[in-house]
This record gives sequence, structure tokens and C-alpha cells, in this order.
Amino acid sequence: MSETLIDRRARLMGPNVPTFYRTPVHIVRGEGVWLWDAAGNRYLDCYNNVPHVGHCHPRVVQAICAQVGQLNTHTRYLHDGVLDYIERLTATFSHGISQVIMTCTGSEANDIALRMAQAATGKTGIIATDATYHGNTMAVSQLSTRKPPIGGRWPNVRLVPAPDSLRRPDPDGSIFAGHVAEAVQELEAAGFGCSGILLCPMFANEGLPSLPHGWLNKTVDIIRAAGGIVISDEVQPGFGRAGSHFWGHDKLGFAPDVVVMGKPMANGHPVGAVATRPDVMAAFRNAFSYFNTFGGNPVSAAAALAVLDVIRYEGLQDNAARVSAHVAERMAALRHPLLRDTRSNGLFFGAEFILDNGQPATRFCADLVEVMVASGVLMNVIGAGRNILKIRPPMPFSLENADVLMDRLEATLTSTPVPV
Repeated sequence: MSETLIDRRARLMGPNVPTFYRTPVHIVRGEGVWLWDAAGNRYLDCYNNVPHVGHCHPRVVQAICAQVGQLNTHTRYLHDGVLDYIERLTATFSHGISQVIMTCTGSEANDIALRMAQAATGKTGIIATDATYHGNTMAVSQLSTRKPPIGGRWPNVRLVPAPDSLRRPDPDGSIFAGHVAEAVQELEAAGFGCSGILLCPMFANEGLPSLPHGWLNKTVDIIRAAGGIVISDEVQPGFGRAGSHFWGHDKLGFAPDVVVMGKPMANGHPVGAVATRPDVMAAFRNAFSYFNTFGGNPVSAAAALAVLDVIRYEGLQDNAARVSAHVAERMAALRHPLLRDTRSNGLFFGAEFILDNGQPATRFCADLVEVMVASGVLMNVIGAGRNILKIRPPMPFSLENADVLMDRLEATLTSTPVPV
């Protein structure tokens, strides 16, 4: 009997290597918002934010090919590309953010952001939510909550209850701010002090709660009063996905000290970045000796510049706002006995399902996702209970694509058995 692809992965990559879906999809080609598997089946991609401007966008492909045929080295040699990119990138920020460290991943970028907080404040305590994910490095994994760290969480880490607009309404952010204030007091009492808070301005992994502009203001005031800084993880919300704003922090209405970016920056080419004010950057550079061999290399810079061009020239931020309104309207019209809430934040959507006994409808959502994949639509789940559909397509997602998604979701809700 021939070896399956799953068996081959296990033999060569080890056990428990994650795959999406009970029946993993063997993808061989992508274009725009579509993916094809090895059998020729086509899937509407309603999940992947890495190909931000669409799978295999020809402008990004051409930029990579042209640059890799000319030069690729690191930033200890001078080259214009990374500087051109940083100038273009920082032009999208306000709040005095004007300097950037380029990395290869969002995990690396968040790790640097934590060290920036320490350098800028002289403190080591850090706060995040109890249902988040910020990456895979040793330090950042202390904040991520998918698996508990071996040996327990570091004593300088405090995780506060994540916002939940369905179960724990907090219309002005006072409850969340109260939890943050308690965490600050604990860190001060323990001798660590508060270096800052790290959060996603969409609280995407927490379940995409519906939060108004200014909701985080009380929390920001508490962190600043404690001498800490605010780090905005824009890996999921950034680069126009919010629709009305280019950055998630601007949509939520707060001024971060540090902004972290990753996956979508170069449409799948491995690029991440940390952007901050000159005073924070100087503190970091004086406290740490940091260099990233591949961060900011000419090929990565060319890819990232091409993504900014495509977002602008193809009007993808405006498209996100237009399609968001249409999908939100159609989702609000969904009816199902377990459906408790639908929510949207630009080109990012969620639908939460809860059993009659109040428990998360985890298995139902997993079943629903599998049926959607079988019908040719890729999506997944988020939230602490894994009971919220996660719909986050590439930015060229059109109104026509949206109707395909919603038509199939309506049909799947009808056909998927309700747990008894």
C-alpha cells in the first residue's frame, strides 16, 4: 500500500503537525480568492489573510522575481528598497510612529515589541488577554493561550478576561479596564512593574467582539499612568482590512506606542515588522543588540512595496468597506436555533453558536466548517470555545464572492444536524 501524504508528513515532520479540517485539503494552485486542490476542485478562500491582495498576485510575483534576479542580501549592506518601504509604510501611521525594524515573522516582531516595552519603561510585567495568540517564540508563547507553557506561565505575565460583547457586555470598556488595573497592581506589588499591554485591536482570536470607537481609552489611560506602553498587534486587522481605516487601532480609536505587523505584509513572502516612535526605538537599540539576517532583505522589501501598491491602486480598502456592509447585512438575516450573534469588522466576520444549555456549540461549528469545505468554501473557527465561525478572506473578495459564501452558508445551516 502506498504511503499517504498525511503519513509522509508524520514520518518527515513528526507527530501532531497541525492541518486544517478533518479531511485535510491538498492545495496545489491559487489565484485571487480561489484555491484548487490536487483533484481539481475549486475552493472560495474565506479564511486566509496571508495572501492579502489575493493568491499569486501578478504584481507581487513580478516584484519578487525581478528583485531576486538582481540582488538579495541583508541590511548590514546599504540598499534603497527597505528604506523606500519603511517611508511608504510609516506614511500610513500617525501618533509619531516613524521608525521600523523589519523581521521575517509576526512572532519575531511581537518578541521585539515585548523587549521594546522593557527598554522603554525599565519594567518587565506584561499584560494580554486570556484568549489570545501572538506567536511562537519563547517569550510570546507565554502570552498565547492555546497550550499552557511547560513549567507554568512566567510570573511577570498577567492575562485578563477577554472582551465578550455577547456574554459580558462592556459598552464603554470599563469592565476590561478594571481587570487591567488589577493586573497592573499585581505586577507592581510583585516587583515587576507594568511594561505594557499587548493586544489585537480587533480582538480577533478572542472572537471578534463588537466594540465601539474609544472603547479602549480607559485601558490606555491606566497603562500610561503605570508608565507602560501600548502594543497593537496588527497582523490580522492591518493594511486596510478594517475597511474604514487602514489600521485596526485607528478604527478602535487609540494611539499605540508600538505597532506589530506580519503575515499579510508581503502576500505570503515571509515578512514582519515592528513600528514605533524614535524615543522607543532609541531605548530598544541602546538596551539590546538586535539584528535579523533576513529581515528587510531586498526581495522582501520589493514584495512588501508591491502589496502597498496593489492595496492603493486596486482600491482594496474601499472594497473591504463595501463588501463588509453587504456581508454584515446578509449575516444579520441568518436564522438558526443555535445562532446567538453575528459580527463584522471590515473584511472579517464571525457567527457565534451556543447550545441551549449555554455551552459553546463547539462540535456543531466544527461540523459546519467541514460541510462548508466540502461545498467549496474555506473558513474556520475562533474563540475560547471554538464556537465562532471565522471568516477572513483575501482583500479582493467581491460582492459576488460574498454572495457565493452566504448562499452556501445558508444552505449548510439548513443541512447540518443540530446536536441534541
